Amino acid sequence: MHVSGVSFGKNVIKYDYPIEEAIRSIMPICDEIIVAVGKSEDQSLSLIESIDPEKVKILETEWDEELREGGAVLADETNKALKKVAKESDWIFYIQGDEVVHEKYLPVIKEAMLKYKDDDMVDGLLFNYLHFYGSYSLIANSYNWYRREIRVVKNNRDIYSYRDAQGFRKKGNKKLNVKHIDAWINHYGWVKNPIVQQEKQKSFQKLWHKGDDLEKRVDQKQESYDYSEIDSLLEHLDSHPKVMQKRISMQDWDFDLNGKKVHLSFKNKCKKLFEKLTGIQIGEYKNYKII
Repeated sequence: MHVSGVSFGKNVIKYDYPIEEAIRSIMPICDEIIVAVGKSEDQSLSLIESIDPEKVKILETEWDEELREGGAVLADETNKALKKVAKESDWIFYIQGDEVVHEKYLPVIKEAMLKYKDDDMVDGLLFNYLHFYGSYSLIANSYNWYRREIRVVKNNRDIYSYRDAQGFRKKGNKKLNVKHIDAWINHYGWVKNPIVQQEKQKSFQKLWHKGDDLEKRVDQKQESYDYSEIDSLLEHLDSHPKVMQKRISMQDWDFDLNGKKVHLSFKNKCKKLFEKLTGIQIGEYKNYKII
């Protein structure tokens, strides 16, 4: 079995992305990792080149300014990397620059890859998500956060990154048929020093909005991101991936609500209770078909 990893990034040092940790977290089960590195204002290229010159293959890119609305440029960058995957690869493991896989799930992922490698009905593997927020000890768990997404797909040229690169579709705008596996992705995109987080938000929102709408989304004068504007948090009691330990030890800001911050509406509280009892999330957006 041959597995290719795929990722992309730009200004990853400036905006403090854990992309090195992301790449290293999937490296043990990948034969190669293609990273599309956009022209940056920092040393992003040098950082990614230093990870593993033999296994990590760099694709230098320029982000298309015409695709800056709706996050489309992110899918475009992902697709550039997908096209460079080795023809002999059976699977593609897609990891974004703020996502990290705990090493304890690698055997589960590899087992699923082996099991479904030759099953033509299966297009990909569906992962669960933990969205860390404000601190490495807190998880955002309201309905504003997706709970599952595809991160492993077959090496099929008909499969492409969809919309803002959160998920995938295949030729004909069809949803992928996936197997839901017992593995999790740790999403650290909302765990940064508040000053860095605010700068990242100002830059990132330009990929979705413009003009007056952009001004409404991000206060351009605000210097520090206000993490307290959150409706529901839970305390994270499990371990973090080993590759994240150094970064976590260097946290240089404080944010701690002790997992007690819950401002859900009555409607959403009822939905949470139903989900807890049945495992079904009412009204959940699903960019896939579980088979």
